[in-house]
Amino acid sequence: MRRIILWLASTVAALVLLFSYRTSTGPTAASSPQSAAVAPATGTGKTFDGSVAATRWGDVQVRITVDGGKVTDVTALTYPAGNRRDQEINAYALPRLRTEALAAQSADIDSVSGATVTSEGYKESLQAALDAADLG
Repeated sequence: MRRIILWLASTVAALVLLFSYRTSTGPTAASSPQSAAVAPATGTGKTFDGSVAATRWGDVQVRITVDGGKVTDVTALTYPAGNRRDQEINAYALPRLRTEALAAQSADIDSVSGATVTSEGYKESLQAALDAADLG
């Protein structure tokens, strides 16, 4: 009788732990960027949205602002933010990608270490936006 009660209690405890465990198997994307990840556009200019780049961890899409034939701003519209780790990664990766894109004036930028998948999606969407602006 004691063994049955012990077995039943351990089975219930294992099931409770198993069902309370959360994973991030399904990629989700933020529909509005976090303020730490994106700076607001300055000045006036035309905006061009890049295509949505489907990555392993979620969709990535950027918008560029062009003024006088020059990219003046890059905004991440959609990016992986389904869990705390995604948010941590993109909080440091997106500003670096934005800075590099503005400096390079192209999609030929370095990937951010630790955010390779997001970086590749960012570059793909950025290139599409540059092509739409006829700057590619």
